[in-house]
Amino acid sequence: MCAAYSADGRAPNDRRRDKAVEVKIGVQHAPREITLESGQSVEDVERAVSDALAGKAPVLSLVDEHGRKVLVPADRLAYVEIGEPSARKVGFSAL
Repeated sequence: MCAAYSADGRAPNDRRRDKAVEVKIGVQHAPREITLESGQSVEDVERAVSDALAGKAPVLSLVDEHGRKVLVPADRLAYVEIGEPSARKVGFSAL
């Protein structure tokens, strides 16, 4: 095994995580909500939402599991629903 990788085979800076947090964001005057799975912890997402609502940040900035950044103006937030971390699904299902 290469010294640059950990025991589980991941590179030290690999952004993949075992758990993802589902975040749903309602935006005023928008017909659909924004849904994303974030690799950030529940606490990090909650802190970002609190800062945006308190006026400490002009926009709510979250990063999804693919590294894409989602920006929503803080004054347009209708609601934010933070789901519990869920295990990632692997493989195919007959459903």
